[in-house]
Amino acid sequence: MSKYDGKTEVEADGVGAVVELIRVRQLWHLLEPLHAVLYYAPEVFEEAAALGYDTKERWPSYFPLRAAPLGPVGAERVASAFYSFSPRMVAEHIDSAWATAEPGAVLEARLRGIDRAYRALFGDRVDSPELAEAAALARRAAESVNTAGRQLAAANAESGWPEAPHLQLWQAATILREHRGDGHIAALLVAGLDPVESLVSFAAIGAASVERFESRGWSAGEWASARERLTARGLVDEHGRATDAGRDLRHRVEHHTDQLAAAPWRLLGAADVARLADLLGDFWVAVLSSGLLPSETTLGIGKV
Repeated sequence: MSKYDGKTEVEADGVGAVVELIRVRQLWHLLEPLHAVLYYAPEVFEEAAALGYDTKERWPSYFPLRAAPLGPVGAERVASAFYSFSPRMVAEHIDSAWATAEPGAVLEARLRGIDRAYRALFGDRVDSPELAEAAALARRAAESVNTAGRQLAAANAESGWPEAPHLQLWQAATILREHRGDGHIAALLVAGLDPVESLVSFAAIGAASVERFESRGWSAGEWASARERLTARGLVDEHGRATDAGRDLRHRVEHHTDQLAAAPWRLLGAADVARLADLLGDFWVAVLSSGLLPSETTLGIGKV
């Protein structure tokens, strides 16, 4: 099918429950902020600063915090895994990252930071039965993911599980979002969109402003060249707006991403998926209402 249909049901190889793709998308929307607060919480910045990272801006700590599960890899591996960042920007921050702190120390720091951040955000609810139940359900989903061909999901899955339920919830959210992200890269590759083209085409459908996407480090010339390539394919017009074909392609990319992300939710089962969505609501609201996360992101949440 060429258009995203949130009511489309998916079941692969007859394994697991049939789930609606709208549920797959919903769980991404609910879990993404619970993971992403790692890159914005002052408590995490303090832990990163204690390791020696510059925290005056976001990026010097973002790259080692996200890449640490991969081990002391170089910029080319990180650029491959992160996909849409300019390799120059990745190299700027990764080339010196492991000289500042080795990946194991970064992994410990990010758990300390998210522990403090969640306690600040959730208060007494950090020890609530509702959070523990949500953590158990999310962990079941995360432990079921097939990490073949998904390098960031695999690396995070290999990091092990912390004992505290709120840290298990964060770890599960992280594995599941990286599993989805790895699948999204596969969908972009199938669609023939290289890293910068993926951003230009996403901006073209209004997923976020061009200025927001500029944070990924591509030069004006690289952006313009990518737009020209997409224009030649009939996907973007002369003003940088998506054509019907361009919108259709991005719909197919997002639909394919949902399909590739559906397996853990099928295996969890429709009833438990619905229960998890209900349980996550209050914690999702707490993160969003904190003001820590930007109102506009490059992920297009709420717009795709």
